[in-house]
Amino acid sequence: MSKHTTPPGNVMFDERTTSELVAMLNQSLADSLDLAYQTKQAHWNVKGYNFYGLHLLFDDLHGQLATYVDDFAERAVTIGGQAMGTVRVAGATSELDEYPLDALDSKTHVNALVDRYGEYTSRVRHAIRTAEKLGDQDTADLYTSVSRAMDKALWMLTAHQEA
Repeated sequence: MSKHTTPPGNVMFDERTTSELVAMLNQSLADSLDLAYQTKQAHWNVKGYNFYGLHLLFDDLHGQLATYVDDFAERAVTIGGQAMGTVRVAGATSELDEYPLDALDSKTHVNALVDRYGEYTSRVRHAIRTAEKLGDQDTADLYTSVSRAMDKALWMLTAHQEA
């Protein structure tokens, strides 16, 4: 008899795989919520050089992340898990560095976001490989679309570091 059990027709993955995928998606959910609100923190408080352009950019980036929050949560539920997406859970489990609440000028905000978006995109690329190893191409595709957009976001942020 095989050591591997095939899940019933209405279940996508075995229990262990589902558990690993849901844990990874919930970590991404927490990190995405945290990054979205760190970006919103920058949006609300940026001052100085290129204020208006950065104010709009930060708001656009927040909106993108809000979409990914929903995508990660819904994917976790779709594959048989539960989304853990309260602000308190996100705050307790996010692996991103805390945002510098004393940041005011545009350069400080941009640099803080570059650091966090860089860390975030690195985690997203790792999740692509993990989902592929677990045999979930749909989740890998979700992470790939997030990676593509967040790489572009990181490029836009780093362009503001050029002086």
